[in-house]
Amino acid sequence: MPTRNSRPTGPDRCSGFTLIELIVVIAIIGILAGIALPRLVDAPRRAQEAVLKTNLRAIRNTINQYYADKGHYPTSLDELVDGGYLRTMPVDPITKSTDTWVPQYEEIDPDAQPAETDQPDSGEPGIVDVHSGSDETSLGGEPYSEW
Repeated sequence: MPTRNSRPTGPDRCSGFTLIELIVVIAIIGILAGIALPRLVDAPRRAQEAVLKTNLRAIRNTINQYYADKGHYPTSLDELVDGGYLRTMPVDPITKSTDTWVPQYEEIDPDAQPAETDQPDSGEPGIVDVHSGSDETSLGGEPYSEW
């Protein structure tokens, strides 16, 4: 028979968590959430940057393939689609548009003979590179327009 001052043992004892145990568990969960949250906040932007790099690489490779096939650079990005080099123009994930790509044209030497240039018969300069048309800055601090 238990005495008044002794604790009950066995099936009569109430089981559960103490307030201290609950506070410790909540504190641990809070610390883990505090560590993970900053990484999760930047995840969508990192994904957009990865897509932008991939799309730029695809367009640049296509421009090089066009040059290898035709002997001159395309005068517009639409020539890559019209010529069957791309199915569609990739979307700039930062601006969410296909029309904001900024082409970089080849420099033309005015003193060069026509046979020495890589221009098509129309005489227009060709696109040698392309950049994003976004004015925003990447997570690394570099403007997307310089990628």
